[in-house]
Amino acid sequence: MRTPRTTAAVLGLSLATSALTGCAASGDGSGAPVTLEYWAWAPGSAEEVEAFNASHPDIQVKHTDMGGGETSSAKLVTALRAGNAPDLALVENTSLPRMVVSGVPLDITEHVSDVKDNFAPGSWAQTTFDGHTFAVPQDVGPMALLYRQDIFEKYDVPVPVTWQDYRDAAEAIQKQDPDLTMASLSTDGWGWYAPVAAQAGDDWWSVDGDSWTVNIDGDKSRQVMDFFQGMYDDGLISADPLLTPTYNKQLNDGTMVTWPSAVWAPGVIEGVAPSTAGKWALAPLPRWDADDPTVSFQGGSSVVVTSASEHPEEAAEFAKWLNASDEGAEMILNVQNGYPAALSGQDAAREQDPPALMPQQADYYDVVADIAENTRPVTWGPNTDVAAAAFTDAMNAAVENGTSWADALTVTQDAVVADMKEQGFTVEEAE
Repeated sequence: MRTPRTTAAVLGLSLATSALTGCAASGDGSGAPVTLEYWAWAPGSAEEVEAFNASHPDIQVKHTDMGGGETSSAKLVTALRAGNAPDLALVENTSLPRMVVSGVPLDITEHVSDVKDNFAPGSWAQTTFDGHTFAVPQDVGPMALLYRQDIFEKYDVPVPVTWQDYRDAAEAIQKQDPDLTMASLSTDGWGWYAPVAAQAGDDWWSVDGDSWTVNIDGDKSRQVMDFFQGMYDDGLISADPLLTPTYNKQLNDGTMVTWPSAVWAPGVIEGVAPSTAGKWALAPLPRWDADDPTVSFQGGSSVVVTSASEHPEEAAEFAKWLNASDEGAEMILNVQNGYPAALSGQDAAREQDPPALMPQQADYYDVVADIAENTRPVTWGPNTDVAAAAFTDAMNAAVENGTSWADALTVTQDAVVADMKEQGFTVEEAE
């Protein structure tokens, strides 16, 4: 397992080390509690804050939901530049390198090193660059396969272990019922293809010292695209957007029989197709090498202490309580309905009932824990927004015109490299 490496120079940090770590906050001397602002979109965040406040009278946190995804990241950068950023914020792991480049998070290494061992190395690696930690992991998304257990059993199709098995299963199911579709791999799914390519052995971004390498157009990545285009061309999968009314109808009527995604997915399906509860099961994501169970992460988020905070020590205390303590990790599991990054939360999950979508799968959390033990961190680059836009446009064109999906990677790499060079990064393209 390889930890992503970078330096302050590479990430473009304009923050002096003394400013990052030497300003431990104290109150104003009046005895009043320190008040912190926390932006987070995750369900249950307000309840988590309430629990923290009740047990920490000297630190009081105010929660604001500023929305998730790209919107949240953009608002955070804008707020920092305007001088009204919060003390803490929940950030998607795919966006964290961009946030570091923008000077949003503090280097909180000295404040959080005492909880490093509360996390698996792969989880901690998502928030640490060149030995400097910029966030505390909150939830993780080890990739997994959700499948319609009833349909697989009806047609006597074994649960796939490898991706070739997955294709074979799709052919076997469609042969018996042509109306069934194995899955939809949406054209905007760059965040799915990147970790699946990492599972195959290609890192789309990597960094060594002051030099980034971009390998989006790598040989293994192209093989991944060719494989799934073959399934698409043979009518075994679709490439339509996920969770649209059409997609949700397929989930409800049973014509969409798998979703290769991550361990957070059962809650999503239960929300849009509750009548299918008891028909789904979860298994490890199919693998490229039958002897290698390693998967990557799809999704996941972490809490940063922002460079605007006047109370970094207290802010880090909240981040640790929420994400690394037994109480906080169990709230992520039971209140947020997320899969905690903290090992204690993952251990607690083993004692839980399975999700409502698969009440019959008594070993659900044991399966999830086994998956989480074999994870490979994804190194995300500083311009994932550029990658997302270029990939989506190129894939839409490839699907519409019947051209090579793998060539969409070439377009994406060219756009990413050009943008990084324009920003002043030292960039090499993989040979």
